[in-house]
Amino acid sequence: MSKRGRFLLILVVLGLCFVFLWDSLQWYAYTPKEDQALALSSLEKIKDYSTTKAAEDVNVLLGVANKDPDTGLVEKFAWLEKVARQNYKDMGEPVPAKMTVSAVLDSFSREDGLLEVLQSRYRDKILKDKQRYDNSVKLGLDLSGGMNIIVKADLDAAVAMQGDAVNSGNIAQFKKDAMAQAIETLQSRIDRFGLSDPVIRQQGEDRIYIEIPGAAQADSINAIIMGTGMLNFRLGDREATQAFNSYYEMNRGKNVFTASGALADPSIIPADDEVIGLYQKDAYGLDERIGYIVVKKEVAMDGSHIKSAEVSADPLTNKPEVNFVLDADGAAEFGEFTTAHKGEMLAIVNDGKAKFYGQISTAITTGRVSANGFGLEEAKNLQKVLQTAWLTVPLSVESQQVIGATLGAQAVKQGLRAIAIGLLSVFIFMLLYYKGAGINAIVAQVLNFYIMFSILSAFNLTLTLSSIAGMILTIGMAVDANVIIFERIKEELRAGKSRAAAITSGFDNAFWSIMDSNITTFIAAMFLSQLGTGSIQGFAVSLSIGVVSSVFTALVVSRLMFDFGTQVLHKDHMSISWRVK
Repeated sequence: MSKRGRFLLILVVLGLCFVFLWDSLQWYAYTPKEDQALALSSLEKIKDYSTTKAAEDVNVLLGVANKDPDTGLVEKFAWLEKVARQNYKDMGEPVPAKMTVSAVLDSFSREDGLLEVLQSRYRDKILKDKQRYDNSVKLGLDLSGGMNIIVKADLDAAVAMQGDAVNSGNIAQFKKDAMAQAIETLQSRIDRFGLSDPVIRQQGEDRIYIEIPGAAQADSINAIIMGTGMLNFRLGDREATQAFNSYYEMNRGKNVFTASGALADPSIIPADDEVIGLYQKDAYGLDERIGYIVVKKEVAMDGSHIKSAEVSADPLTNKPEVNFVLDADGAAEFGEFTTAHKGEMLAIVNDGKAKFYGQISTAITTGRVSANGFGLEEAKNLQKVLQTAWLTVPLSVESQQVIGATLGAQAVKQGLRAIAIGLLSVFIFMLLYYKGAGINAIVAQVLNFYIMFSILSAFNLTLTLSSIAGMILTIGMAVDANVIIFERIKEELRAGKSRAAAITSGFDNAFWSIMDSNITTFIAAMFLSQLGTGSIQGFAVSLSIGVVSSVFTALVVSRLMFDFGTQVLHKDHMSISWRVK
């Protein structure tokens, strides 16, 4: 490769690495701790925070407008001027010359519009931080503290529970679907109970690995994992729903609910009713509450009677609908219920959230139920909710480990100290032994770590103590390549060759020695990463990344630096040894 080609390749690699590392830099260096805590909280908490802060801002703006309508926007709300101007243009009205607080409020046709804009700004900021974290290098539990749990799913028991519904030809697919739904159910439960950013992934065929960073109580986690969270069907109360929604609109901003979620004034609805939220997925994949409904406390039918669920198109309207099939007992139970309550409202409730609310148009006695009146995405989401009920998988906690945050902080300091001492020792040795050429090795080492962390960030890998151990090993391996090159160059210089010829011969003669040793190490690391688990896998991944980056910095970066000194700085001699002049 030509020198210009090597230079361009280095620039491209360093540029890509900067792009990969950008989110990690933003997250760890520039995101305040309080913003990090908020971004790592559950989706429910993020929604509650955004809604609360938006309501506070609306009250502030209304208070300022009532006190002095001609007051201008303070810096915190300056961005609303652009939104207000666009609102006036959309309404076809002239834009005020001076954008006061009152003018901004008047640009919204309804108060909810301003609330939605403010809430969206808070939500987008938090979700942007959350996305930044997702794209950054993450600290493992041994560094950040928390809990890891391995849950075993009894797939054979799940198959047995289905009876004749699963034949021998589709058992494999059933187990795959059952695991996917078990993981989704656990994700929903853990997030709903306010635990921060859990990592939940399948491990092998029938195990689920869960990481929960931060402090968590083992008993609470086990209760969440082993909880049933069953789906059920409830009868809706139309009149009570209308009465509550009217009361809620008149008392918006007041404490309609207590801290535990109960009604502050229970007399609003009948004693045998309760208020629950009606939810649908928003553009971010969050459960978004679109309103409140009142349903009977008594469960009409348990979701365990659902045998299957699928999305199809209505043959007459071609609109999406969700079809689900009930077992014999469920068909009889649901038939009696729909016959008695024809024309009334039915709610499908899952984990305390209403996922569907529609009218019972006719008595359903066949055990085949169709729900319609929504878009394709809503239909798919409802199908998942129904599948969660019928793909019941017995779960058991197989192992559980709690790691304290203090231990994690200490491990981080020890790991960073080990890397710093290792690097510093190598730098001092290379400078003392190889003089000026040691600077090339130092630059190569620095870029080596830069590339390693960038790759970790690019693939959203997790940094653990074992990963740090792999990096420390890489330090020695990376400098080993430089040592081989330098010794080859010294041999050529002793033979009487010029600086340029010695560099060319030194790199050419060292190339295959370096490649052979690093390829064999890389192969071993790849096998460890595929066959190993836990800390062994983390060590192998960081080692394999380090092998690739160290070869690149030794053969490309270091070579370019030598050529720069020869051809640009026009050096005739080389500072590479105390015994070679």
